[in-house]
Amino acid sequence: MKAIVAHGAKDLRIEEREPSALGKGQVLIRMEAGGICGSDLHYYNHGGFGAVRIKEPMILGHEVAGRIEAMGDAVEGISVGQRVAISPSRPCGLCEYCREGMQNHCFDMRFYGSAMPFPHIQGAFRENLVVDAAQCAVADGISAGEAAMAEPLSVVLHAAKRAGDLMGKRVLVTGCGPIGMLAILVARAAGALEIVATDVAHFTLGKARDIGADTICNVAENAEVLAGYAENKGYFDVLFECSGVATALADAVPAMRPGGIIMQLGLGGDMTLPVQAMTAKELELRGSFRFHAEFVSAVEMMRRGQIDVKPLITHTFSLDDAIPAFEMASDRRQAIKAQIAFG
Repeated sequence: MKAIVAHGAKDLRIEEREPSALGKGQVLIRMEAGGICGSDLHYYNHGGFGAVRIKEPMILGHEVAGRIEAMGDAVEGISVGQRVAISPSRPCGLCEYCREGMQNHCFDMRFYGSAMPFPHIQGAFRENLVVDAAQCAVADGISAGEAAMAEPLSVVLHAAKRAGDLMGKRVLVTGCGPIGMLAILVARAAGALEIVATDVAHFTLGKARDIGADTICNVAENAEVLAGYAENKGYFDVLFECSGVATALADAVPAMRPGGIIMQLGLGGDMTLPVQAMTAKELELRGSFRFHAEFVSAVEMMRRGQIDVKPLITHTFSLDDAIPAFEMASDRRQAIKAQIAFG
């Protein structure tokens, strides 16, 4: 079978790999769609991120969906031919955090396409993939591309859960990449009264407005654009910081109401925080990392029409055009989510 393999920065190859054997409690998936994530782009463009580097050839990809081709023994609740979204999160289920219901912090997490451990955990951008049946969420009724969006949607649902009740709240979203866009959709579905989105690119801001942001602000053209929201001790109840840029967070703090909640989703490296201003306003900074139980909810919300991710899928490429796909996914002037079609 063909797989998309990273060997280092700007060294992406389509290679033949042997499929895994089908075991008890597992299913064989014929892959249909895979979304290119920010971490995939770090591996492609830079060979890793921070101290995490590619040290051996690694199959990329973790936002995937496909159809069940075969099933091993002791599989129930799903059947051959069904479309499923595949959770890339495979916690051990035995460690302290798994037992406490915090599977996203598992000591022995196996997450597709990760160079954090060595040997690396191979990813899911391949024509066929054997997975545990428990990783599958039935996605009949939505497209393969939509089903492949379950993973990033789960990330945002986890963050929204940690943010608490959004009904009637004024929400600021900084950074309009795929996660920021999904934050807009989730906040609107959760009853946010008003959503303001900031970014540095006209294309992404236009898309943010199209999917439901009430106001868009280009901080590249006007760095002081949020200053007007700082009057009377601030305006926003909740911030979804999705850029990972230190200045985005610092500039947003004056616009936050006392007692507001900052949800940090963007992972751009360490930040210097305006701690005194945050303390004086009694702001809460809450981190959000990955997901677990939210994966099934993400698929169901798409199936029920509560969240429409289709406008975020801007480009689809064939498996053989993986390099152009990664180049397009890296271009925020014209792409939100680029996907690979494996069929």
